[in-house]
Amino acid sequence: MTENHLSRRELLQHSGAVGMMAATQATCLEGAEPPHGKADSCIFIWLGGGACHIDTFDPKRRGDPQEKKAGSAYNPIDTAIDGVQVCEHLPETARILDRTVLVRSCHHDVIDEHAAAVNRVHTGRPPTGTTIYPSIGSVTAHQLEARNDNVPAYVVMGYPSTSRGPGFLGARNSYLYLTETSLGPAALKRPHDVTSARQQRRNTLLDQLRSDYLRRNSRQRKVNNYVEASVAGMKLAGPEFMKVFELETESEELRARYGGEFGQRCLLARRLVQTGVRFVEVSFNLNFINGTGWDTHNEGQENQHRLIRQLDQAFSTLLMDLEKHKRLDRTLVVVATEFGRPPEFDNRGGRGHYSKAFSMVLAGGGLQTGQVVGVTDELGKEILQDPVSLADFHATIYAAMGIDPSGLIYDGNRPVPITDSGTPIERLFTG
Repeated sequence: MTENHLSRRELLQHSGAVGMMAATQATCLEGAEPPHGKADSCIFIWLGGGACHIDTFDPKRRGDPQEKKAGSAYNPIDTAIDGVQVCEHLPETARILDRTVLVRSCHHDVIDEHAAAVNRVHTGRPPTGTTIYPSIGSVTAHQLEARNDNVPAYVVMGYPSTSRGPGFLGARNSYLYLTETSLGPAALKRPHDVTSARQQRRNTLLDQLRSDYLRRNSRQRKVNNYVEASVAGMKLAGPEFMKVFELETESEELRARYGGEFGQRCLLARRLVQTGVRFVEVSFNLNFINGTGWDTHNEGQENQHRLIRQLDQAFSTLLMDLEKHKRLDRTLVVVATEFGRPPEFDNRGGRGHYSKAFSMVLAGGGLQTGQVVGVTDELGKEILQDPVSLADFHATIYAAMGIDPSGLIYDGNRPVPITDSGTPIERLFTG
């Protein structure tokens, strides 16, 4: 026997030692405290359509749509993080990039279906035929509730959908949907011809009808959830919450810094989390800016820079505004999208869909920022280092919010893990 071979006895001894070590490690992991952040609210900025990672937060070599040369559409610029570059149309974000974490290695297996990809990113798991899973906003609302009894836990400014909804958690953990930032929720505003006295009479009658119905149907979970949501909705119609929408109380200079409609949504998001809302989704998919929104097929690619510049303006202003109000460490700001885009250009100069590698951003929230997680290859097509699944991404957000990502929620009597075996990005929580 040569010195490079082990005897059977030696092999068994070696295997036993490895097994004992693995068991010890498993025990340590099971007993270890999960990462615990200090954020108490989350602003979730949604770039609907599939924002191109190599044209924003993970720039690569310069391509050319005319010559069909694969690569980024724009030049890179340096940032506040040494050795890290972003797209030239993100100059303000580049200046304060040390407040963020670029996650350049997100991935999933949904490619061509927007709705399915939106659902995957919002729920953090593939669908099943029997279960409608709750969104990350609804799980947060369920686990933490609002910080103030007079505000909702979860608000959506964008497109209402099942993907953003409560799933099996029920109506009580759904979102309040806003259509106009300056007016507040239309359903909560009293018509001009309805006086306070008339409203009170209506409320009294409604209470009587509700109580009678509950006596007869008290064991129906869906009924109880709906009633709870209805009662909460009436509470939100009060003056405390409706004041949040008075954006004109902010300085003209600040509102101008935020920019257009998307920027005003971000400003409102800051006011909402200040008031006690736990989770705010802000959608930025305004098709009229470039013709296609972030789904940059065809001519949408040519004017994509207009979207990126508005994102740069609003996102950077939001971070600095939160910092000024001493809320950045307690507010996790997320920039998310359903997938990225390939480096190749199609026949009309646009890009298709790509989900094997794309970027998302985390900012504030008490995380160890000024980092980049993940490395992609020279064209942003393959993940070379530190892949981050959607379950891991969700687990990181939950951990930052003080929610145990390994905990359970319940579909009736059936326990369901909060994440699909997700693991938080550990180094974002350690100094």
